[in-house]
Amino acid sequence: MNTVILTGGDIQEEFALQILENAFDKVIAVDKGLGFCYGHDIVPTNIVGDFDTLDHRILEWYRQNTTIEIREYNPVKDATDTQIAVELALELGSSHITILGATGSRIDHVLGNIQTMYLALEKGADCVILDTHNRVRLIRGDFTLSRKEQYGDYFSLIPFTTDVTGVTLRGVKYPLTDYHFTVLGSASLGVSNEISGEEAKIHMESGVLILIESRD
Repeated sequence: MNTVILTGGDIQEEFALQILENAFDKVIAVDKGLGFCYGHDIVPTNIVGDFDTLDHRILEWYRQNTTIEIREYNPVKDATDTQIAVELALELGSSHITILGATGSRIDHVLGNIQTMYLALEKGADCVILDTHNRVRLIRGDFTLSRKEQYGDYFSLIPFTTDVTGVTLRGVKYPLTDYHFTVLGSASLGVSNEISGEEAKIHMESGVLILIESRD
């Protein structure tokens, strides 16, 4: 199942509308993301959040005029709205999750949203954060990055877990062999690499990496 989550960060209007032209089985609107849907006549399949950043009249319109499931939460809670939406997507059986609006000026929310993707990784679901400049995902084991499908010209690998061991990179401008990444000092080594051939081969023995593909 292919799911898109529209959450409450910086939703870049033209870009988001272009992504939404793709076929998604589920569209989950989160808090301010519901305002985006309302403004563009997008009908979500699910609505979640505490709605503390949403005009209450918009939520009321959906209550009165649709039968869409709405899960409303107290703003004083132990999970972000985006985490709740990812948990819902997994509950619904999603194997591919695209999150729009997960980046923006609130770095704390951006970091929290990256952490949230681990829930999907543990369930075997492919989950990406997407904006006009970046595609972010968590990877483990073996991963192939194709030049033809690459998002921009650069990619970075940053340790998500405290240690990532046995990292080997092939088909890239800056190869590595059996390297041990740690968040305590070596994290920047993986920043701003490039694919030198048709595809980059990424291997790690243990741990999890954040893969960020960037358009400069």
